[in-house]
Amino acid sequence: MSGRPERLFPLFADLTALAGVGPKTASTMAALGVQAPRDLLFILPYAGVDRSRIETIRDAVLPTTLTVSVQIGPHTPPRTKGGAYRVHVQDAQTSFQLVFFQARGDYWAKTLPTGSRRIVSGKVESFDNIPQMVHPDYIVAEEDAGRIPAFEPVYPLTSGVTQKLMFKATRATLDRVPEMPEWIDPEQKARAGWPGFAEALMAAHDPARQEDLAPTAPARERLAYDELFSHQLTLALARATARRKPGRVTQGDGQLQQRVLATLPYRPTAAQSRAVEEINADLAAPARMNRLLQGDVGAGKTLVAFLALLRAVEAGGQGALMAPTEILARQHLESLGPLAQDADVVLEVLTGRDKGAERRRKLEALARGDIQILVGTHAVFQADVTFADLRLAVVDEQHRFGVRQRLELGRKGADVDVLVMTATPIPRSLSLAQYGDMDISVLDEKPPGRQPIKTAMISTERMDEVIERLRAVISQGRQCYWVCPLVEESEVLDLTAADARFKHLRAALGDGQVGLVHGQMPAAEKDAAMSRFVAGQTSVLVATTVIEVGVNVPNATIMVIERAETFGLAQLHQMRGRVGRGAAASTCLLLYQAPLSETGRRRLEVLRETEDGFAIAETDLQMRGAGDLIGTAQSGLPRFQIADLERQAGLMSIAQSDARTLLAQDPTLSTPRGEAARLLLWLMRQEEAIRLISVG
Repeated sequence: MSGRPERLFPLFADLTALAGVGPKTASTMAALGVQAPRDLLFILPYAGVDRSRIETIRDAVLPTTLTVSVQIGPHTPPRTKGGAYRVHVQDAQTSFQLVFFQARGDYWAKTLPTGSRRIVSGKVESFDNIPQMVHPDYIVAEEDAGRIPAFEPVYPLTSGVTQKLMFKATRATLDRVPEMPEWIDPEQKARAGWPGFAEALMAAHDPARQEDLAPTAPARERLAYDELFSHQLTLALARATARRKPGRVTQGDGQLQQRVLATLPYRPTAAQSRAVEEINADLAAPARMNRLLQGDVGAGKTLVAFLALLRAVEAGGQGALMAPTEILARQHLESLGPLAQDADVVLEVLTGRDKGAERRRKLEALARGDIQILVGTHAVFQADVTFADLRLAVVDEQHRFGVRQRLELGRKGADVDVLVMTATPIPRSLSLAQYGDMDISVLDEKPPGRQPIKTAMISTERMDEVIERLRAVISQGRQCYWVCPLVEESEVLDLTAADARFKHLRAALGDGQVGLVHGQMPAAEKDAAMSRFVAGQTSVLVATTVIEVGVNVPNATIMVIERAETFGLAQLHQMRGRVGRGAAASTCLLLYQAPLSETGRRRLEVLRETEDGFAIAETDLQMRGAGDLIGTAQSGLPRFQIADLERQAGLMSIAQSDARTLLAQDPTLSTPRGEAARLLLWLMRQEEAIRLISVG
C-alpha cells in the first residue's frame, strides 16, 4: 500500500486544475484550509437562499431576497457623478426599481432595453416607500430561468473568495468524484436510510430546502459518519497494532491484592471491583494492555491502580506509577506508603529532585529489582533509568500525556502493559474520540464515607462576608483554597489578579496565614508554597487554576472560586473536588459578578445541584461544545469538519463498534469492504492509519 490509489488522483490534483481557479485564488483558498479539490467536498454550505420564483413582490415583508419576472420600463440615469442609475420595472402586480452604482456609459440601456422581459433575483429593500433591488444577484432572460438555482447554497468564505467562486469550484470538484465502493456496513446504511457517498455529496452541496442543511439530513449524517468512521478506523488500527505487540502474561495469585483489601476500613465499590477484574484479565492476556481508567474526583482510582501494580509484583515483576508533578508523585508516595507496608512491598519515589549518590542508589536498586513499585515524574523516562522487569506502567492525569507518550513508555519495558488514569469525567462521545485506541474502565460510584460538599453561589458584592467566614473557619484550624479568576488568556494579568487578592487576604487575615501559587512561578517556589500548605503552615492558598490536578489536603474544607462564571463546568467540578477529602463537612463558594448571563447562571446552578462529574460533563458538552470542553489545542481531539460531536454523539459509538468489528473480521483490510475502507482512509487524509496497516 505504497501510495494514494489512482482513482483519487483527480481529487488530490492541484487546485488550479479547477475551472476558474488561478494561482492567486488557490493561495487565497488556503486560508479556508483548502489545499486540494478534495477539501472543497467537505466544506458544506451552512445556509441557503430561497430563490424560488414568485408572482409579485407586492405583499413581501422587506428586506428579503426575492426572485420575480419583470418587464423593463424607463431608465433614469444618475443626475450627479457616481449617483445611482435606476431602471423602473413592473411585475405582475406592482412596480419597483433596480438600482446600479458606477454605471458605465449606455451599458444598461443596451443590456436592459425598455419593453424587454427579465427574471431578476436579489435583496429587495424599501427606501422612501419605494421597493428597490440594489445590484441584483441574477438578471437572466426568461428562457434562461434555469440558471437561477431555486435554493442557493451559502458557503463559509474567506477574504478574496466569493460565493460564486465557491459554488463554481465545488461544482467542478463534484464532477471529479469517482465511483466509490461502499465502506459502510450495509445493514447500518439501510437502517439509517443513508445515500451512497457520491450521492450524499451531491445532495449536501445542492440543498433543496432549509431542512437539508440540518445535521440530521440523511446526506449530511452519512458524511458525518464517514468522517467519524475513518477516525475510529484509525484508532482501531492503532489499538490492533498495540494488541499485536506481544505483551507479557502477568498472572498473580491475588495474595498481595487480598492483603491490602483486608486492611481497608471499607469495601471497594462495585465499580472499583469491576475495574480491578478488567485490569487483572488484561494483564493475564498475552496481548499488551492499553486501558484508560476514568473516574470522577474521589471515585478511588488510586486504589484500583495500586491493586493493579500489586498484580505485577505478584507475578515477580515491577510496576511504575507516573505523576505529572513532583508534588503529586510525593503525594502518591504518602497515600500508598502505608498500603505498600501492609503488603510488604518495596515502594520508592524518583523525581528530578533526586541527584548524585541518592539517585545512583535508587537506579541500582531498580535495576536489581529491589524496588518493586516506583512512583515518579517524567524523570522515569530518562535514558539511564532501567528496570529489572517492568510489567505495568500506570500514568496519572491523561491530558498531559498523549498517544505519543503512551508509545514512549512502551519502549521502557520490552512489552509493558499501560494503564492511564484520568480524573476528568469526559462524555462518552468525546472519550471515544480521544481515547478510541484504548479500552475504558469507568468508576462511576463514590466510595462510602466521602462527605458531600455543600455548594453555594454568592455575589462578589458580599466579598467582606466571605472573608469574615474564612477568618472563623481558620481560627478552628481548618484550611481554605482561594482560586483567582482567569483574565482573558493573559498570564501576566492572571498574575496581577492573583497578587492583588493575595495582598488583600494577607492584610485581612494576617501575614503568615496566606500562601500564593501561580503559573509564572519557578517550579521550586511553587512546590515550596504548596508544601507549606500541605503541611498546614499556611491556612489559605491563593492560586490560579494550578491546583486543579490531584492535590490532597484532607484538612482543607473551603474552596472559594472567584468569578466562577469565567470557568468551564468541568474545571469548576475538578477544583471543587479538592475539598471534601477529610471527615469534616466541606463547602465550595462560587463567587460570581452580577449580573450573570443566562448560560453563566445555568452553569453554576448545574454545579450546585449535582456532584456527579459525568452528568456535569454531559451538560458542559451541550452548553459549550467539544472544543472548549477540553481545550482543543492540547486535547488531542480531532477537528471534525462535518461531524458535530455534541449533536451526533450516538454516531461516534456506532462508528467505533463498526470499525472494531471490521478489523476483527478483516485485520489487513483486504476483503472488498476492507479495500473500500482503505479508500476512505486515503480520502480522509488518514495516512497514519494506512502506515499502521502496512506495518501490521
